[in-house]
Amino acid sequence: MPTIYLLNGPNLNLLGQRQPEVYGHETLDDVLTLARAAAGDAARVEAFQSNHEGQLIDWIHEARRAADAIVINPGAYTHTSIAILDALNAFEGPVFEVHISQVHKREAFRHHSYVSLRADGVIAGLGIEGYAAAVRRAVALIGARGADGPS
Repeated sequence: MPTIYLLNGPNLNLLGQRQPEVYGHETLDDVLTLARAAAGDAARVEAFQSNHEGQLIDWIHEARRAADAIVINPGAYTHTSIAILDALNAFEGPVFEVHISQVHKREAFRHHSYVSLRADGVIAGLGIEGYAAAVRRAVALIGARGADGPS
């Protein structure tokens, strides 16, 4: 069965607690439930969260052998991490960048994304529903490629 890695960056462990007026009241557990429902029986969703850039990079490297697609919300690393971009560039499957808030209506520094240079799609401002949309698209692309999955 194909596998999708769902990666969340810094501070996303605080979903539902941190700035609910921006990020909503849902938690990362809610995100995972929604993402798995979106994948249905078509793919397995494995979720990871870290506040540490190197750990996210390690999971992206692991995905090269263990996943067919990546859905990533890099948090603030979106705007700063060339290292995450380089790791994603070494991954051959589809990559989708997700942001819960509408980053283009926020501070100017949030308008630039290094990750977007690699992403096959970018979803911003749909709340946690953006994760479900990204997973559905990843499943469609995996199916179109006829992927059996590396796992």
